Amino acid sequence: MRRLGVRLLRHFYRPPLTGHRLLHQGGFLTGYLPGHSSVIPGSGCHIHGSVSSTAVSQHIQALSGPEQRLLDKLYDGLISGQRASLAESITLVETQHPRKKELAQVLLQKVLVFRREQESRNGGKPVAFRVGLSGPPGAGKSSFIEVVGKMLTGLGHKVAVLAVDPSSCTSGGSLLGDKTRMTELSRDMNAFIRPSPASGTLGGVTRTTNEAIVLCEGAGYDIVLVETVGVGQSEFAVADMVDMFVLLIPPAGGDELQGIKRGIIERADLVVVTKSDGDLVVPARRIQTEYTSALKLLRRQTKSWNAKVVRASAHTFEGIPEVWAKMEAYRAAMLSSGELQGRRRAQQKVWMWSLIQENVLWHFQNHPAVRGTLPHLEQKVTRGEISPGLAADLLLKSFSESS
Repeated sequence: MRRLGVRLLRHFYRPPLTGHRLLHQGGFLTGYLPGHSSVIPGSGCHIHGSVSSTAVSQHIQALSGPEQRLLDKLYDGLISGQRASLAESITLVETQHPRKKELAQVLLQKVLVFRREQESRNGGKPVAFRVGLSGPPGAGKSSFIEVVGKMLTGLGHKVAVLAVDPSSCTSGGSLLGDKTRMTELSRDMNAFIRPSPASGTLGGVTRTTNEAIVLCEGAGYDIVLVETVGVGQSEFAVADMVDMFVLLIPPAGGDELQGIKRGIIERADLVVVTKSDGDLVVPARRIQTEYTSALKLLRRQTKSWNAKVVRASAHTFEGIPEVWAKMEAYRAAMLSSGELQGRRRAQQKVWMWSLIQENVLWHFQNHPAVRGTLPHLEQKVTRGEISPGLAADLLLKSFSESS
């Protein structure tokens, strides 16, 4: 396994170039000198100069005139708060076109520098508040987000909603219905709603959701709400990209504690029992009591905060201000202890490795030796002639020996 790992690294690694390199990236100059340390914009991490120069120069070729003008236009519109520029920037980030993906990284680097300057002026504290919301189908996520979003814009906040809709496994299409369900919020000039297809990704959190959050923050949105499909593993994925994870639970669903995985409850910083109005007030109170008791038995995630359980109704607006008050209390406690900043740093590392795994798998699947052997081995596995484990070993051997 160690030899295979070395060969994988040898296959993807390119030796660093020597000499001083000055690269013009989408309107800003970055100098790298081998043997000296450099800082990755927005990360606060120092890396070896020759490595950084090689990575950037190999990843991004010289920009053409039209590409330079496009990036300047998107960046200027983005930081001035134009919703059209933000939507176009997210589209650029979501693209699968190789060259456009490189342009998206240039744009993201510029936005990271801009955001870092904002945080420096804010005493090193994050300017925006990221909240992930998830829950089972029928929990009223869209209705809850619209009511909370309208309340926040009324308080002077700018709210961005990144809603991930499930995609069809057959056609690949997606209804993208969240924007149509949030009719009032979608007309609010201080709100931005971006529905995105899940495209088969685990739990509906797309690989570019984290980058879309950065773009929304660069456009001046100080509250970013990430709504997921709510089908199991999505809660774990969204919890690794937000400051606070909120779990929404409907009041009438049978044995609720059996229907929700323990790990998901452990990740929740706040549990909201929705639709607490009319005939559902009594079952909502019962579920609130059950979850409050359950949370006492679970391990605390942070030293600064104990997870809370509250009731709310998007229909009557009852409990909505209290929900926001809990969110503000959580943010204040986490900022004062420094845990919020630490969580964000850890999340960046998690997502870096997630993207590495995804890209390594893509290179593996598209390697000539693997593509030539894969159909034959797949047929043998489906016929039961060889085990899936043996087929995987043979594919890895073909990949390593030809690299």
